[in-house]
Amino acid sequence: MPEPLPARDGQGIPLPERGAWLRRGISRNGGPLVEDREVVWLQAGPYFADSRGFAGVTSFDGSRVRFHHLEGEPGEDTGTFRREGADLIEWGTNTDGSTFLEVWTPLPAADGDTGSWAGAGAGAGYRVVRVGRHVVHVDSHGGTYWRT
Repeated sequence: MPEPLPARDGQGIPLPERGAWLRRGISRNGGPLVEDREVVWLQAGPYFADSRGFAGVTSFDGSRVRFHHLEGEPGEDTGTFRREGADLIEWGTNTDGSTFLEVWTPLPAADGDTGSWAGAGAGAGYRVVRVGRHVVHVDSHGGTYWRT
């Protein structure tokens, strides 16, 4: 698979209102595009959950998407998205200044019920996001993905 380039004009697109995405590869700090584990990201309206262990809300400033982590791994990351066929290409910066490029491909069976739920658990909160048959649960112990 050829390595995609970041958006040339710096302008990105807003995220789809809903989606279930499988990461096909990541490049860190300009390195090669690789994949070392299964990563699933679900988006339900402004709410997201990532199986790596963070969840929260997204916002769009007209060119970049910010992922505000409210549960799980603390932090915030910012990305610029563009479409490449059915895939979403994300190029961004983490709070520590490191850069990343991720390729996200849509998962099948994403039609059907969609929602996001949050609550308090033993000593910490949690968030669950569902998109069709895909569910990601995030709490202080990490993220879990399953397909119903």
